[in-house]
Amino acid sequence: MATMDDIAKRLGISKGTVSKALSGATDVSESMRRQVLETAVELGYSRPVRQGGRRLCIFIENMAYQAPEDFGWDIIMGFRKMAEPAGAGVDIVPLTPQIQKQIPYDQYMLSGGYSGALFLGMTLSDPWMREFRSCKTPAVLYDNHVRANPYTAYLGIDNEEGMELAVTRLRELGHRKIGYLSGALGSFIHQVRYRSFFRSLRQCGLSDDPGLAGNSYYSSECLERHLPRLLKQGVTAIICSHDLLAHAVLIHCMEIGIRVPEQLSIIGFDDIPLCSYTAPPLASIRQNRPQLGRSAYYALASLMDGIPISTLLLHAELVERASIGPAPDAPLSETGLPAGLA
Repeated sequence: MATMDDIAKRLGISKGTVSKALSGATDVSESMRRQVLETAVELGYSRPVRQGGRRLCIFIENMAYQAPEDFGWDIIMGFRKMAEPAGAGVDIVPLTPQIQKQIPYDQYMLSGGYSGALFLGMTLSDPWMREFRSCKTPAVLYDNHVRANPYTAYLGIDNEEGMELAVTRLRELGHRKIGYLSGALGSFIHQVRYRSFFRSLRQCGLSDDPGLAGNSYYSSECLERHLPRLLKQGVTAIICSHDLLAHAVLIHCMEIGIRVPEQLSIIGFDDIPLCSYTAPPLASIRQNRPQLGRSAYYALASLMDGIPISTLLLHAELVERASIGPAPDAPLSETGLPAGLA
């Protein structure tokens, strides 16, 4: 647990100035107060909720978040950097199906004294997803959408825009047959990306044959079943629904002798830190996670203030790296598939 001394040392100021900034003293400038509060969050310092301040909750499941390289870390940090300077207290609660079955969402929030919550990593099968249709406690759902309830908001990036950026760029590089590999379609966002892939193909005048996609809960099935099938169809580029799957495809291609990007281009989704360090570095659709966290607080504060935000989507960005390149003169299906795929 960080202390006020740690904050003071980091900023090169006195402990007294830190104390004043944390307590809201009027003789500390607003810029200094915010700098102290943001540094406190970064170092893991927790301070009491201001009198009259809101208590907020971040529920998280199916997502790593405890280290700076984890996907959820930056989202949580961005949220706290907005919430805590505004006087709110933020609790992080690992969510399980057991918790959701034991107590309804509204009751949990009331018993804990929480004014609202951000949800990260939920699936469509989670018990509370049904309750969000009629809940009265404000909830912001990352990568999940509940319609017709003014107490919920959908937060994310524009996945349709991101998929269109990826397909359009591959088409500019000469690729005319593009495949898609996805995790299981049991999540809202995987369904959105799946539909967006085929919509983008049509917008670019490319074949949208349903056989150009494959999905599975297991990466091994994507590699052993769907990847060979796509290559036999003559695809010269593959987009994956998330970066870990794209990385698995990249490694598998290297192991069986497929050169990336000379013979096959690969694009992931999310742009996790790993993408910069793969060989070759992996192109990906970036999610600005700190901004997602800040936007989540903005959406939640709006809901709590009676402003019925429905959807808040950030623009997507294609980060080009060495895993994509010009389409080969001929696909692997014509030049010869590696042993084991033919």
